[in-house]
Amino acid sequence: MAVSVAVLAFLGGAAVSVGATWLLISRVERVAEWLRLSEALLGLLAALAADPANVAAAIAGLASHQRALGAGVVIGSNIFNLAALIGLGAVVAGRIELHRKVVALSGAVGLWVALVCFGTVAGLFDSAVGLGLVLVGLVPYVVLLGMHRAALRRLSLPRRWTQWLTSAVSEEEQELELALRPQRGSPRDVAVAVPVLFLVILATVAMERGGAALGRHFGISGIVVGGLVLAAVTSLPPAVAAVTLAAKGRGSAALSTALTSNALNVTAGLLIPTVILGLGRRSGSELLIAGWYVGLTALTLGLAYAGKGLRRRAGWAIIAGYAAFVAALLVAS
Repeated sequence: MAVSVAVLAFLGGAAVSVGATWLLISRVERVAEWLRLSEALLGLLAALAADPANVAAAIAGLASHQRALGAGVVIGSNIFNLAALIGLGAVVAGRIELHRKVVALSGAVGLWVALVCFGTVAGLFDSAVGLGLVLVGLVPYVVLLGMHRAALRRLSLPRRWTQWLTSAVSEEEQELELALRPQRGSPRDVAVAVPVLFLVILATVAMERGGAALGRHFGISGIVVGGLVLAAVTSLPPAVAAVTLAAKGRGSAALSTALTSNALNVTAGLLIPTVILGLGRRSGSELLIAGWYVGLTALTLGLAYAGKGLRRRAGWAIIAGYAAFVAALLVAS
């Protein structure tokens, strides 16, 4: 691919992908409101609508036998999400209030996914086992978010556990209710969302191919192209949305949205494709990026839990963690 064509594919694909993702998110949220889904499930769908660009870029890299680029997009996007959705949100807002039970509930799933991701990349188990382990944590979490309080109380669990889960889910819905209240949708929104989804995927594939070609031309490793450049570009729509919410004093939804988005990225963008295509040979840079994902996730959750939210200083600490990751990846590559 000629350099001029690669530049056009990368820049044009990035612009179309980001713009189309914005439109897709708004339509999916309207459809969720039309179907009267709970606030928590609405937040889950919002994260799902923001992820096709990340997932498409990762699958395109894996399918073209550029494993480092594909893995870099997924895990790099997750690290970027923590810095942009949560860290930058706290800096902009000055303070993000969070219930500790919400941090514990969402954080337990988010940290579990990060650990399984590291174990898979490190070769401790294969992708099929990793996918099963992720689903063990993710599926019950999604089911809990969709259950009404009365149904939660009927679970065959110890009373104390049921009370805690009921309280945690209620608090998470209260936080999301402030941040996510879109206009009521209609079948027209479904008709718009479907073709826009395909547009996002096609534009993202073009962007990935252009970025990969430019990386080869300038001698930049695939892990850097995927983990830094493509990861940041494909994560811009949810990042900008989260910062906007935080600036309006509605940053409490950022944690749940970021962690859910990260879990979906790992599941759909890394584990499912590599079950089919295989993991291939792992490199030190991939271990570095997967380990940093675990570390920054733990740091973010620890700061959020200890402070019952995140102040500006904590936000800067998370952003500094991302900056250190960029420097370490460039040196390692």
